[in-house]
Amino acid sequence: MHALDNVIWQALSTRQAHLGESRNSARRFQPEISLLGGFPAPTEDHYDSLASLVQPGERVGLFLKEDPIELAAWTIALSVPLLEMVCDNGHAPAPQNGGMIVPLGEQNVPEMMSLTQLTLPGPFSARTREMGEYWGIRDDGGELIAMAGERLKVPGYTEISAVCTHPKHTGKGYARTLILWLMSRIAGCGETSFLHVRPDNKRAVKLYESLGFSNRTLLRYVILQKK
Repeated sequence: MHALDNVIWQALSTRQAHLGESRNSARRFQPEISLLGGFPAPTEDHYDSLASLVQPGERVGLFLKEDPIELAAWTIALSVPLLEMVCDNGHAPAPQNGGMIVPLGEQNVPEMMSLTQLTLPGPFSARTREMGEYWGIRDDGGELIAMAGERLKVPGYTEISAVCTHPKHTGKGYARTLILWLMSRIAGCGETSFLHVRPDNKRAVKLYESLGFSNRTLLRYVILQKK
């Protein structure tokens, strides 16, 4: 199995096991950290194990090859295509304007939450930043206007995630700057960057391709809600 096959399960079984919780054959991140969960394979028994981890009304996000069929314990709240991209270009150059980048920590969570709620780059919770490093860019007044960070980690690979820019500041290259910064740091650890993006987000896909990312596989991002 490739390190990026069934990547949520692999992250929760290896480098990020300490951030999760498990029961029988299923695992999920602690809810305050991430919506994501997984299991070895999409079988009825594994879906039942996942259901035993959550309360009625709770949701879990999965990366699947296809939608599940006839789940007794679950309803499908969302199902959308998700493109997985990998950068195999080796060491990425550091951004020329990396001096504007600042680290983001626990004290910055409220403004990180505000920016992600405004821009909707994907699920971001109060403790998501514990999954890896997060970095941001501020305007002259000190407001956080762009950010990006690390999410899933498996042996040899780290995911770049939560890439977002305030709508008033798009088109200034901030996303590119932050992604290059993270790519350089990830490569410096001897690892490869990867990411996930909606394939209909043409602007983001074009940016990632220009930075050396290529398509690896097409998945479905499915959010299940327990009945």
